[in-house]
Amino acid sequence: MINISDRLAALSISATLAMNQRSREMISKGIDVINLSIGEPDFDTPEHIKEAAIKAIHDNFTHYPPVSGFMDLREAITLKLSRDNGLRYSPNEVIVSTGAKQSLANVMLSVLNPGDEALMPAPYWVSYPEMVKLAEAIPVIVPTGIDQNYKINAEQLEAYITPKTKLFIFNSPSNPSGQVYSRDELKALAEVFERHPNIIVLSDEIYEHITYQNKHESIGQFDSIRKQVVIINGMSKAYAMTGWRLGYMAGPEWLVKSCQKLQGQYTSGACAISQKAALAALLGDQSAIKCMVKVFKERRDLVISYLREIPGFEGEIPQGAFYVLPDVSAYFGKKVGDKIIHNSDELSMHLLTEAHVATVSGKPFGAPGCLRLSYASSTKVLSEAMIRIKHEMEKVR
Repeated sequence: MINISDRLAALSISATLAMNQRSREMISKGIDVINLSIGEPDFDTPEHIKEAAIKAIHDNFTHYPPVSGFMDLREAITLKLSRDNGLRYSPNEVIVSTGAKQSLANVMLSVLNPGDEALMPAPYWVSYPEMVKLAEAIPVIVPTGIDQNYKINAEQLEAYITPKTKLFIFNSPSNPSGQVYSRDELKALAEVFERHPNIIVLSDEIYEHITYQNKHESIGQFDSIRKQVVIINGMSKAYAMTGWRLGYMAGPEWLVKSCQKLQGQYTSGACAISQKAALAALLGDQSAIKCMVKVFKERRDLVISYLREIPGFEGEIPQGAFYVLPDVSAYFGKKVGDKIIHNSDELSMHLLTEAHVATVSGKPFGAPGCLRLSYASSTKVLSEAMIRIKHEMEKVR
């Protein structure tokens, strides 16, 4: 009998994609499911970006692109990093990939060896530990809680570093918690990394533009650890370009060259048309971002107002991204009908089958007492979803 590889057998299926698939299957059967499981803006890509892609087709940008991305796009990325983040990079320190997810995987596969440790604060994005395992390294989870807004502090970080620590992975704004690190919080972490110059800091900044109070701060701003920091970003969230599959990384040139070598063997360059669209996104009118963020904030406030009406749904108000992560552990051990809810997996599945609302259990995010809800839907849809959840939770005894 021929079996799959051990590395694939050790890999978990993406919980968010799995729940999204279940929702689609129910919808295909005529069931009215509201999907709050997927992290995708419901906005359409701005017109000037689509027009740039159409022009690229007519201009015959339909051949193989350079592995690391077109030079004009890499130059635009360095301009964006300077303009928006105050970070100085050259085009040789940038590589374009098929989504930020590939950029993350490129880095992990380029620097991790079997037995190396990769630190990540919990809650974390579901794919971080799985990518680490794919690289045959060990994900080391640093727990955080509501009392610290789901953010790691310098003392915790120092305590979890060992001689095997090779990588630190985090994102701000956070998926799934929506929390945002301040400059002072990042500075404290940077001071720890100064004492550990062999650790790569992988900063996932895909939600940087979606913040509601304080401006996004990048850990790359601290010159003392510049050679250790890798910035990951992409077009999906800020520009509503999820289907275009375009992301990038900026970091030390030696690592960019390593990722280029790897990418050259298993995908080559990202879609040429998507790259030309990304160029227009980065250099063109940015007003659409402000409009989307304004709407996201209104939706966040709406969802929070409903959650406050549901006893046992506890949590902090998210400061960025478009997710809420309420702690629902107060319901564990309670009954709804003849069924006992033991954990967040069961509660999430119960809401799907009975209320026809798709959420995601916090367990694969390292937050087993929580549920993750995305509010990247219209206010009408969100209101209906929250009413369904509230009515279903009223049945729990």
